[in-house]
Amino acid sequence: MQVTCIDVDEAAADDPELRAEFGDRLPVVLLDGKEHSYWEVDEQRLRADLAR
Repeated sequence: MQVTCIDVDEAAADDPELRAEFGDRLPVVLLDGKEHSYWEVDEQRLRADLAR
């Protein structure tokens, strides 16, 4: 499994669409490119979904 962290504020300089898409829901967690959670991360749910 690979984890990638992206600072939307920093990355928005090169990709302003990131701010448009995620700026109002930070932090956001994507699993396999799909939004899993935002604002607050439910650790139990995230761990369960990562184990699949």
